[in-house]
Parts: sequence; structure tokens; C-alpha cells
Amino acid sequence: MQRKSFSGMNCSIARSLEEVGEWWSLLIVREMTQGMNRFDQFQKELGIARNILTARLERLTELGIVERYPLPDRANTDGYRLTEKGEDLYPVIVALMQWGDRWLCPGDKPPTALVEDRTGKPIETLTVRAKGGKPLSFHNVRFAPGPGATKVTQGVIDGRNERVLGTA
Repeated sequence: MQRKSFSGMNCSIARSLEEVGEWWSLLIVREMTQGMNRFDQFQKELGIARNILTARLERLTELGIVERYPLPDRANTDGYRLTEKGEDLYPVIVALMQWGDRWLCPGDKPPTALVEDRTGKPIETLTVRAKGGKPLSFHNVRFAPGPGATKVTQGVIDGRNERVLGTA
């Protein structure tokens, strides 16, 4: 069954899911943030079929999330590393982990913890914050048309905001 493409939607969330919404992709990115860089390491750690891993690495490379580079200690072997675009996915990985730690861990016992390398202290939970630092939830934030909004998107956002304000 062919999955729906979100590439034509004027929505950054949908377009992001188009690129990294397939679960193996984010798990591969996760492994790279932990220092893995070789095909055989990804395959062993994730238990992913070689053909699927090949396809995911090729796609992540095409998208500019991952790049190949020659491994100096292994002749004719390439490694994989995150590009700047790929490194920008790190907060997404952390947010998913923290959500899973809160809602999916039996007995409230997460399997791993994120700690600052230098101090060994746990990191803070990621939070959406106002410019001044005040924590915000979706109750305190609304969508507003951005510079790339189409007329359709503008109408959808304006319609939502009218409903939120109680005037629709």
C-alpha cells in the first residue's frame, strides 16, 4: 500500500514528516547522535534488514540529513554522519525520548537518561517558552500566517483563529 505524500502541503510539520516520519529514519539519526557511523553498526544495533537500511541511508543522504565520508581506518569503506540539517533533528529526538520516558515507561523507570557530558547532571525537559522564558503550552500559542503562507493556508489559519477567539 502506497502511503500518502505530504510534500505538497503548505505545512512545515507535514513536510518534516515527509522527510523523517518513517520510524527507521529517526532511529538511524539517534544512533548517529550516539557516535555510530558504520552500516554494520546500524544494522547490528537496530536489527534492521540490510535492504531497508540501505534505502533509508540513501534517502537520508539525498535529503541532506546525512553525508557519506571515507573512513580513514577502513579501505574502500564509507561512514555516515549527520549534516547540519541532521544535527538540527537532535531536539526532536530528545523531545520524543522525554515524551516516551513520561508516558511509556513501565514503573516510571526510563531505560536511559540524558546527562550533560561535562557535569554528569540530567538535562532539563524540553519546553516551549516565550521570549522571556515563561513556559507555554498549546493553550497559550496560536498559529499565525508566516511569510511562506499561501492564500489557502492564510484562510485556514484565519478560520482557526476566529474559532479560537469565538467569533466564527
